[in-house]
Amino acid sequence: MVPQLGDPKDLSALRMQPAQEDVLTISQTLDKLLERDKVQVELIPEKKGLFLKHVEYQVTSQRFKISVYRRYSDFDVFHEVLLQRFAYRVVPALPPKRMLKGVLTSVSEREFIEGRRRALGRFINLVACHPFFSEDELVKTFLTFSGSDVQTRLRDTYKKMGDEFMTNRIATLAKEYLPADIQAQFSTSRELIRNIHNSFQRLRDRAEKMAERSQENATDLLLFGQELSTLGSEASPLPPLAPTQSTWGALCESFKSLSVEFVVLSDKATQQGRREEDDVVEKLNFFLDLLQSYRDLCERHEKGVLHEHQRALQKYGVMKRQMMSATVQSKEHATVEQLESRIVQQESAIQTMELRNYFSLFCLHQETQLIFTCLPITSHILGAFVSSQVQGHKEMGEVWNELQPKLGSLFASKNGLKSSN
Repeated sequence: MVPQLGDPKDLSALRMQPAQEDVLTISQTLDKLLERDKVQVELIPEKKGLFLKHVEYQVTSQRFKISVYRRYSDFDVFHEVLLQRFAYRVVPALPPKRMLKGVLTSVSEREFIEGRRRALGRFINLVACHPFFSEDELVKTFLTFSGSDVQTRLRDTYKKMGDEFMTNRIATLAKEYLPADIQAQFSTSRELIRNIHNSFQRLRDRAEKMAERSQENATDLLLFGQELSTLGSEASPLPPLAPTQSTWGALCESFKSLSVEFVVLSDKATQQGRREEDDVVEKLNFFLDLLQSYRDLCERHEKGVLHEHQRALQKYGVMKRQMMSATVQSKEHATVEQLESRIVQQESAIQTMELRNYFSLFCLHQETQLIFTCLPITSHILGAFVSSQVQGHKEMGEVWNELQPKLGSLFASKNGLKSSN
């Protein structure tokens, strides 16, 4: 049988169709996200006499290989324009602003300033590793612009671009990419993330208590050693009824020698507290900041986009009723035309809001994926927690183990007592 090739004209219907792009899925791993950039935020206090004039931060981007100087107000403006541009994304919150009063020597002021520095560092690192923020001109401007007025530059940059809905190529087509059960998925994910957030808040609170106890332990060990040193320096003469003069003198020497070991123990406990704060509590706060920004996004979606849409529909209904009333009552032609024009404008506004609503859901779906992509960070946190405890107990154990034979040599050999090793 001779094969039939068919009409060559039919080949025109067999054009290769490009594979549909999966624009909804974020195909990123946690490691890839964290590798996007690492930003250091260091404190540079500027003083005027004894009083603090303002606090400045050195912000260093590993990606852009540059350091710039920023004040809190610069972070504040950056956060403002970032939220305007990416209203449908997980924009982390800034730490609270507080007017600095008094001198910098206050412990409470120092703690506040250090806490704010850490929070600003978490904020900018969450932004810098976000798959959409990290490629945006606003982020590049904040991390690289070294001019005298970064705030004006940031606002000008935003004005040129507008919000994400205006620049995203699929913004008006978002509805086509959403799964049919998007609302059900959103509700389930939101509840799960809320529970995770609440649980990790409690874990963070416990980790903070542990770090505080390590610092308290360091203080107690140091005071213990100081008391031994004071006891060893006792110069009061012994009364005649004391059996021997040499025994007490030998004990005093032992006390002074032993006090040095407690300084070492105190230093180890201080290091342990810092490890727990830097490696565990800080990682927990980083994760919690991300989860909180997701919860904030969910509220913005419900109270912002959906609320505005409902208000627009209500306004549209009022206009339609006014139009019907004007037509029935045969009001002036100009009045009817004005109502018609307003109704057309409102219909256009409602259509735009509906498109924004679907785009908001589209972004919310992507941001939910981002949160789930970041969940393995919990294993990093637990790993850091275990490592800090292993290292801390090992270092403290080594000092205590070295201390035990010294006790024998210091006391037993001098005072006729057997060592209890």
